[in-house]
Amino acid sequence: MRRNLPCPSRRRFPRAAFAVVLFVLALVLVAGPAVAQVVKVASLVPEGSVWDKAMRDLGAQWAAGTQNRVTLRVYPGGVAGDEPDFVRKMRIGQIQAAAVTTAGLANIDPAFNVFNIPMFFTSYPELYATLDKLEPMLKARLEAKGFVLLAWGHGGWVYFFTKNPVATVEALHKTKLFFWAGDDEMVALWKKLGFQPVPLSANDVMPSLQTGMIDAYPTTPLLGLSLQWYRQTPNMVGIGMAPLVGGLVITKSAWAKIAAPDRAQILSACARFERRLEVEVPRQDTTAVAEMKKRGLKVNVVSPAEAARFRAAAEEFAAGMSGIRVPPDILATARRERDAFRAKHGIAR
Repeated sequence: MRRNLPCPSRRRFPRAAFAVVLFVLALVLVAGPAVAQVVKVASLVPEGSVWDKAMRDLGAQWAAGTQNRVTLRVYPGGVAGDEPDFVRKMRIGQIQAAAVTTAGLANIDPAFNVFNIPMFFTSYPELYATLDKLEPMLKARLEAKGFVLLAWGHGGWVYFFTKNPVATVEALHKTKLFFWAGDDEMVALWKKLGFQPVPLSANDVMPSLQTGMIDAYPTTPLLGLSLQWYRQTPNMVGIGMAPLVGGLVITKSAWAKIAAPDRAQILSACARFERRLEVEVPRQDTTAVAEMKKRGLKVNVVSPAEAARFRAAAEEFAAGMSGIRVPPDILATARRERDAFRAKHGIAR
């Protein structure tokens, strides 16, 4: 005799349990998967330097502030290539962020070339006052290209280091000068103004110094000491050229994946990172010069008359870059704000 067994498909699911399941599913759909996001960031800064330490501390703050939902994986010392490589790799998604100088930033947008004009700025306060006014414009230009500026990264003040003593524009003309590869228009401008630029990757500077391919380069004292380049070029031109401005940038696509509360934590940490470099880098630049002088570096004094010639050459660069390498509105704003700062503080132009 066949028994009428209950069909499993006809069993009733308790309404209370069904409601719980729906609630849980709703939470999952709203919250999304709780997957930690790893942000890969590349830089050229030497491992163990002030910038590298600040970056690693920044990563610890990101992890703590987001309860490990967002972590930073740092690739220092050029292991991921040169700055143009960083920009290319961000665009194709191999890395999500980079700490770059104006060489990398200008690779994204030419407006950042305003910081590459020699002797356009003469002090940090002048730079910061101008940067405050330029920042909204520069951030907007970056975002239009698919990037978000998280923090400025100050690199120090740039000087020329040379194998042989140089204290005049004419003597600098005779050097084989390192120039960042990838910007043919700027190379052409340097040549037009009488210099001998040699386009190279930053990673090729030391071997090129050793082989004699170059015998001069612009950098900050702290980088010159950290990278030990000064041992090949024991002379420094005694007049500053420009601040080394940089920035920590992330792709918009990576930034969009981070929840708003975590973004707030990250930006707060980035603001602390920026302030730390503003204080530590100038101080360590001064210390670096003193340390290199103990080890044989000679700072070649530039006479007042020759300083005027350097400034005249710098004005030629500004004229040559206007509208070609620097958008006119960016250059006009920078010049206006810089001059306003000088007028307010009684600084001669």
